[in-house]
Amino acid sequence: MINVNWMYNTSLQQFLQLFEWSIDHAEKAPILKDRVNNIIDTLTYKVYRYISRGLFERDKVTFKLMISMKILIKDGILEQKDIQFLLKAGSALEDRNNPFSSWMDQKQWLNLKALSTHKFGTQHGCFFKEIQDRI
Repeated sequence: MINVNWMYNTSLQQFLQLFEWSIDHAEKAPILKDRVNNIIDTLTYKVYRYISRGLFERDKVTFKLMISMKILIKDGILEQKDIQFLLKAGSALEDRNNPFSSWMDQKQWLNLKALSTHKFGTQHGCFFKEIQDRI
């Protein structure tokens, strides 16, 4: 979030306080793996609440999106290429054969074309492969 606004800089000491709080308050579990997962979940929520409290209203959606995507990447649901697709979409493509040029501008066409070829997450096929034909 420091890239959004320099004011969002936090210290290691602040994080360590949240980490120690999470260790003390996370649900106990007899199996170490479960205990670690409980601490991670508690810490994630605590950091989310802590940072959300200090954000400008206009930056809260950006923060929620960043946290959500990081969690989805960590859980293996999304990959970094999916995030890059969201940010760039069809801007890297060159295709002047827009069959919908009468009502769809070039930028939208390139985004649609990129969407039709992108494989999200660990999918083997393109979910939106037929979108151009259906339009």
